[in-house]
Amino acid sequence: MTIQWNEMIVPDARALRTSEIRDLLKVAERPEIISFAGGVPDPKLFPLATFNAVYGDLTGDEVAGRRSLQYSISEGLPGLRQWIADDLAAAGAARDIENILITCGAQQGLDMLARLFLEPGREIVLEKPSYLGAMQAFSMRRPSYVGVNMDDDGPIIAELDAAFANGARIAYLSPDFQNPTGRSYSLDRRLAVLETARKYGAIILEDAAYCKLSYEGEMLPSLLALDEVNGDRDAGTVIQLGTFSKTMAPALRIGWITAPRPVICQLVLMKQAGDLHVSTINQEVALRAATALFPAHIETLQDAYRAKRDVMSAALDETMPEGVSWSRPQGGMFIWLTLPENIDSRALLAEAMEDAHVAFVPGQAFFCDQSGGNTARLSFATESTERIVEGIKRLADLIARKGNQ
Repeated sequence: MTIQWNEMIVPDARALRTSEIRDLLKVAERPEIISFAGGVPDPKLFPLATFNAVYGDLTGDEVAGRRSLQYSISEGLPGLRQWIADDLAAAGAARDIENILITCGAQQGLDMLARLFLEPGREIVLEKPSYLGAMQAFSMRRPSYVGVNMDDDGPIIAELDAAFANGARIAYLSPDFQNPTGRSYSLDRRLAVLETARKYGAIILEDAAYCKLSYEGEMLPSLLALDEVNGDRDAGTVIQLGTFSKTMAPALRIGWITAPRPVICQLVLMKQAGDLHVSTINQEVALRAATALFPAHIETLQDAYRAKRDVMSAALDETMPEGVSWSRPQGGMFIWLTLPENIDSRALLAEAMEDAHVAFVPGQAFFCDQSGGNTARLSFATESTERIVEGIKRLADLIARKGNQ
């Protein structure tokens, strides 16, 4: 008897959908394509010499080397968790290592939190637009999405309040240099978000993946830093996700969750039932590299990405036709493009790839309600400044032709 595989797969798994970005990257890697599609770091900025030295020193030390190749505790190496705790404290978010769990990138953190808090039909609040990878992680639990619109200061508080008033008790938010828009919350909006969450006893999942990639202005405190309740580090409403993927190297797959201890304890059990622990040697390397590199390496990244952002912004200013607008991020890797209402960004992408050899991500993929058909995400992180200028010119020419049709 032939097995009907699709019938054997449970509904939770069938809820998963392919990532438009991952599919697009396979095509955008063609050398003739100027790609603004990938939300990935510039590989030229990876601290290769430091990694070469750290891996060599580690495996050259018999005791440390053998320890780094062994199983480890599920919570993560104490030394790495202490480094993260110290870094959080320096940013105003004092936490103990018992509040920190090391994960296989922040993406695993999203998946674990989804399995911990979500179930079919449970509502979760998302920004409109929001990070596609988070929606992929959440969708396997088949929640109900509640979209909240944004302005330049952050989510619209009246809409957030209404979502919580109607029963939602979880919100996934990105206050710093959000993927995909590059927007950041103002201080007043951060405080209002926290006040609204506390009013209803709601949980905030704060994605801090880009928080260190700040290029101008004052760095505002994270929601985690503002979430102090009488000095009790287990009494807050914020769970924060962090990662080294944007500041050191994605292949390390080192992320972390900072949360009240009851949450961490449950996540540790899930970790034990899943992959036991994150790679021991990669944790050791991350700790040694972070100790050697930071903060100087962060300044190197800031200088490099600031220059690319400025080049893309200037090219947009100089070439884009009337009716097109874009965000002006103070950090991160992305600029958000809003096209005239009559231009569909998915159709535009097909023409851009074929005729102009330029790639970007259509914005509709980032909306939980599939709106945003006239929007697009542009990443300035990986292409050279010369190719950024040329790619924006080609894209602007194509948009202008579309507008004249």
